[in-house]
Amino acid sequence: MTYEWAPSDWGQRLTRSPHWRLRLEDDQLLLTLDGHPYHAPLTALQVHPRLPWARLTLHRDGQAPLVLGGLSPAAARLLAEALGQRRGAQRQRDQVTLFQQAHAAIQRWLAQVQAATDLADDESLWLTHDQQQALLQARPALPLDEDALWAVFDDADLRSGLGGDPSAIEEALMLWLADWPALWARRNDAHEARELVACRPLLDRVESRPLTDEQARAVICFDNRVQVVAAAGSGKTSTMVAKAAYAVERGLVAPERIVMLAFNKDAATELQARADRAFQRLGLGQVRVEARTFHALGRHIIAQATGRMPQVPDWAVDATQGFHRLAEIIDALKDRSLHFRTQWDLFRLVFGRDLPVIGGPLEAEEWDKDGQGYVRTLQGERVCSIEHCVIADWLFYNGVAYTYARRNTFDAATDAYRQYRPDFHYPGIALYHDHLPMEGHERAPAHRAGTPGTGHGIERIQTTSHQLRTGDLFVRLGEALSQRGIELDPNPDRELPDGGATPMPDTELIGLVRTFISHAKSNGLHVEDMVERLRRLPDDHFKHRYRLFLELIIPILDGWDDALVAEGGIDFEDMLNQAAEHLEQGRYVAPFDLVMADEFQDASRARARLCRALVQAPGKHLFAVGDDWQSINRFAGADVAVMTGFVAWFGQGQVLKLEQTFRCPQALCDVSSAFVSRNPAQIPKQVHSVTPAYGAVLQAFQVASRDQLVGAVEQYLAQLHQQLLTGQVPPGRDGKVTVFVLGRYNADRALLPATWRARHGQHMEVSFLTAHRSKGTEADYVILPGLLDRRFPNTRADDPVLTLAMPESDAYPLGEERRLFYVALTRARRSVAMFTVQGRRSSFLTELVNDGAVRVTSMAGDMIHEQACPACSVGVIVPRTGPYGAFQSCSGYPRCEYKPPKMGGMA
Repeated sequence: MTYEWAPSDWGQRLTRSPHWRLRLEDDQLLLTLDGHPYHAPLTALQVHPRLPWARLTLHRDGQAPLVLGGLSPAAARLLAEALGQRRGAQRQRDQVTLFQQAHAAIQRWLAQVQAATDLADDESLWLTHDQQQALLQARPALPLDEDALWAVFDDADLRSGLGGDPSAIEEALMLWLADWPALWARRNDAHEARELVACRPLLDRVESRPLTDEQARAVICFDNRVQVVAAAGSGKTSTMVAKAAYAVERGLVAPERIVMLAFNKDAATELQARADRAFQRLGLGQVRVEARTFHALGRHIIAQATGRMPQVPDWAVDATQGFHRLAEIIDALKDRSLHFRTQWDLFRLVFGRDLPVIGGPLEAEEWDKDGQGYVRTLQGERVCSIEHCVIADWLFYNGVAYTYARRNTFDAATDAYRQYRPDFHYPGIALYHDHLPMEGHERAPAHRAGTPGTGHGIERIQTTSHQLRTGDLFVRLGEALSQRGIELDPNPDRELPDGGATPMPDTELIGLVRTFISHAKSNGLHVEDMVERLRRLPDDHFKHRYRLFLELIIPILDGWDDALVAEGGIDFEDMLNQAAEHLEQGRYVAPFDLVMADEFQDASRARARLCRALVQAPGKHLFAVGDDWQSINRFAGADVAVMTGFVAWFGQGQVLKLEQTFRCPQALCDVSSAFVSRNPAQIPKQVHSVTPAYGAVLQAFQVASRDQLVGAVEQYLAQLHQQLLTGQVPPGRDGKVTVFVLGRYNADRALLPATWRARHGQHMEVSFLTAHRSKGTEADYVILPGLLDRRFPNTRADDPVLTLAMPESDAYPLGEERRLFYVALTRARRSVAMFTVQGRRSSFLTELVNDGAVRVTSMAGDMIHEQACPACSVGVIVPRTGPYGAFQSCSGYPRCEYKPPKMGGMA
């Protein structure tokens, strides 16, 4: 239907409008103006009704609008109504057209999804995250949003014009708007269920015992990124080997395109042997999947990318040789540079320990009889804060005579002048020195020209905690002393008085340097990066100490690299980073489709970077197995955050758990799991076991002195031997019972009775290992012979200077030591026996006692109850006998001098 409008003669004359005529056709306007036609869309016209004559505005692309007048208001209203009807009809037609376009795009995408799913079903494949993401990225942008799509479909008049089967269209809309990741997850669940049935013969024969459901699911899950969090003794190596066999047997990955990565040669050798045996069992003896160390693979990649095989000197591999080579480098630097030697000894003697946080409690090392904590200086004074100790040790190192007045927490004096005593006094120059260890917590007296009772003319200086932490204190104090005639005389060989504190040994500082270098290289940090980290540290850190350490590290690091260059070699950290860089830059293309990494909780950032580079191309698979509860090698560069932050490192993937253990009885699983999982940063697991228990799974014995530990361990072994002979406990797997004596340090080997073989060797095999070296092993019985305070756990935390080179550490107190103790506990297939000494009980043992997990007894089985020392909270109150009769005191004497008060008086 066509409608037409034109101005009236009077309207045209009065408004002086040009002659025009407007026709509304189906979906457009035809305007004739002075005989010239103009076509325009319906939306280009605006109607402005007004008295006495209406006005029209026609908008034109790229030209000025046309303004037309002379139309009566009634005609204008009819035109506006007609325009509204035509525009509404056009909008509906446009919506239908857009819907049809959207529906066609949806159909094409759904067909693409169906094709990918059908292919995966036909070939019995996992629909991987990479495939899912590719499909989601291919999802087209539609001309209508969700609400608009449903609005068109729900309008009966519009739906009739869509064409096609409405129920099919509705189904397509529902599928388009579905939660596709959830649908794909359900599809993969169904695929897993089918594979569990189809592959049951393989899963039952690939290892010496059939795989558990947990292990089987980890094997079948073939997503691009799979992390398996495995409890101790849950068969993670079996799962890795079975994964390789499944991939080959099902034709998912060719054997030469699979690599299994282990952390050292022994682990790689065992993994290779396990894999070879598995393929033999399956009748695939001609198939070989290679197990390599990370470093062997890194070396191969560098050789392929550069055409030259890199060399790694023995001293860059062996920890002991590396330590000695580093000591040689440091000695050479000392010989060449007096400044370096001075700085080295200054750090070792004066700045060997960090400062506590401002406002934090004193980290006391000893306690007096009143329960007041203190630390001891090189010169032997008892000082009330580590800040005072650092100042005193700096003065001693520089040959400055001083006296120190330790302030009491309570002074009965009332005279203001008599009550005041300076922290430091420098005799001979009439100078007093007050230091405020914790800003805002103590106030020094006002400056005075003199102090009654001491003579006039005495000068004072005052220093603050902030000045100490920045190093300004030492400049200011040095200038004050120099101006008064005292020249600093740094001398590291100055004889230490009897009773003075023991400075940081050279060996400890060398070990700290080696750890620092390892972490700096593993994290790919250059000197500039470490300086920037120092700059960003908060002001409450002991930045002066960190700065001194960096001044030492820079020439040592250069010396280390120069030693490598001199032998034409690189170290392991360089090897991993260089290999990763070749992969990242495309200079070498990894030939592996499936990369499996064992013991992933001990991965350094360099190892994680190499793994990520190996699987950076689409369609690659990473299978990482480990247990963050057993991450105990941070000193060697391991970063537990690589495992706890798996998704951040490698992208979205599957996180599976192996929670059934074949090793520890359930009671021991419960105790050890509760102990280690107190750290909220650990990945939670519910460990369960079907291993039977033989008697108490956890025992604790206490002796009166350290020299009785060996005898106590021997007595325990004798009792165990007797139980074997009388049939109270069965023999071990190979006819003998195996026993591990696990020490925190190698020196604990002395606690292994030398007579065990002669007395018990016929029925028992007893071995000593450190707790660190025991990881990955197991025995019927475990003995922890040295659960002593400050020994296990080692309460000395990582030196804070390592933050300049390391990732953020585990914030939980003694987190790494806690995991090490968990490792020690979970080596046992039957029982753990712990030994301690009166007054030196390990805090970990105390925690187990407080939890009701174990009771401490004498070797005769008598219960032992102890009263903790209220002063140091470390020792216990023990009876003693002296010249004046019996009394009680802290077992930590002389480190703690506390004596409980006697009835009727003070001790």
